Amino acid sequence: MAGGVTGQAIRLLSICVFRNGGRILVARGFDSVKNEHFLRPLGGAIEFGESAEAALRREIKEEVDAEITNPVRLGVLENVFTYEGTRGHEVLFVYDATFAEPGFYDRMRIPIREPIWDGEARWVELSAPGSEPLYPEGLSELLRNEDQRSSMGPGQSRS
Repeated sequence: MAGGVTGQAIRLLSICVFRNGGRILVARGFDSVKNEHFLRPLGGAIEFGESAEAALRREIKEEVDAEITNPVRLGVLENVFTYEGTRGHEVLFVYDATFAEPGFYDRMRIPIREPIWDGEARWVELSAPGSEPLYPEGLSELLRNEDQRSSMGPGQSRS
């Protein structure tokens, strides 16, 4: 394989940005090599033969036992990173969706059934700068751009 690293693969993931006012739902992870806590939206790997949307629905059901409605793809991000001292490369399909059960929006913390996360998802303010980075890189910019597009009326364009 010319120019590549054997044994490495690009992972395909589907993640969801659930919004609750100015907040989004994130899981908290920890990289012991960097000694860094970080935040990331819920979601996970796309399995062979599965669409990104189907993977999103499955992952949310597995992680927080919830059904979703109205998934809208906001964009696709490519992320090359290092986690626990190992380089990774992933392509993420980023969705916005709604929980079918409105009670999820009233909970401050939602238990996650996924061993890599710190046990629960929580709502965090998008506008409040925090000490914990939001991953994948490029997600904050994608959300800002999406918010700018959605705040314009029909027929308006950005200058």
